[in-house]
Amino acid sequence: MDTIQMVDLKRQYRSIQPEIDAAIKEVIESATFINGPAVSNFAVQLAAYTKAKHVIPCANGTDALQIALMAMDLQPGDEVITPSFTFIATVEVVALLGLTPVFVDVDPDTFTINMESLEQAITSKTKVIIPVHLYGQCSNMQPIMELAQAHDIAVIEDNAQSIGGHYQTESERRKTGTIGTVSCVSFFPSKNLGAYGDGGVIMTNSDELAVKMKKICNHGSERRYYHEIIGVNSRLDSIQAAILNVKLKYLDQYCDKRRAVAAFYNRTFANHKHIQTPFEPTYSHHVYHQYTLILEGVDRDAVHQVMAERGIPTMIYYPVPCHQQEMFKALQERQYDLPHTEYLVSRVLSLPIHTELTAEELVFISTQLIEAIEEVKKKQAIT
Repeated sequence: MDTIQMVDLKRQYRSIQPEIDAAIKEVIESATFINGPAVSNFAVQLAAYTKAKHVIPCANGTDALQIALMAMDLQPGDEVITPSFTFIATVEVVALLGLTPVFVDVDPDTFTINMESLEQAITSKTKVIIPVHLYGQCSNMQPIMELAQAHDIAVIEDNAQSIGGHYQTESERRKTGTIGTVSCVSFFPSKNLGAYGDGGVIMTNSDELAVKMKKICNHGSERRYYHEIIGVNSRLDSIQAAILNVKLKYLDQYCDKRRAVAAFYNRTFANHKHIQTPFEPTYSHHVYHQYTLILEGVDRDAVHQVMAERGIPTMIYYPVPCHQQEMFKALQERQYDLPHTEYLVSRVLSLPIHTELTAEELVFISTQLIEAIEEVKKKQAIT
């Protein structure tokens, strides 16, 4: 059995190697490395897949969030609400632009933004809500959008981890990233749709915002050497776009494989008293960018260590919530009581999940986790 990886990009590459190599070769031979045909073609193909009106390629998912905020004519001190239980990029760009991050709690089952906490956080200064589709699970977008519309607040979907997922209402199904005012996607290599380097896109159905965000991506310029607004240099390079063009054809297949892996884990751990498996609400088609458990009644960090000793990688996403990060201490003007977030950061553990996992590997991982929990419990009993 091969060494187990959290994400095995080498084996995935081998399965589509001829297509990937041909796509890269085509870009190199054309020498159109910046804003080449592969980039525009990818934008068209992704728009067709998601049904988003506008897809604007950029350099990475963090840039996508920053550019989306830059396009909204916000002023220093304007408040942007985000869950604290998220990767730091969601909040980092808020502070970088001189805006005020306001942290809210998450739902303890879905790990996505908690509506009660969100409603309590809205003030006259609130200009943007950023729901995060964490681990591949879609936030409950309908009540979020209704609340935002009632208060004239923009919604930026952080769709970095949920490309390929969808949100289901009684009347329609929509791809994640096509519901809010704007959405932001990351193509970091480990993502369900991952490049072989950094990459991202911004999606919107607003013609006005699309024009503005395209300018911001290109130094605030629509015409070369004429700069109308403050912008940045954020481009998806042609080689990454060519790779993504190939992999986009397989995205649904990749998501289905991840869901099958998750289903195996769910069945295996269903009756284990120390393991809470991921919850799937009826509105969310979970695409399992991460498979994240809650460990109850056992030392999570000790289990994490024992698994490493047994040669199985596990990850903690995320050990410190954003509102407790050192970088935000100087910005805090309020005390936060986020019980679900603080509960989860000490208990979540993510297992390997990717498109190339075999049945033998899944049995091995799950067996080793159960044994690791038993080992830790025995040590706890002795001490």
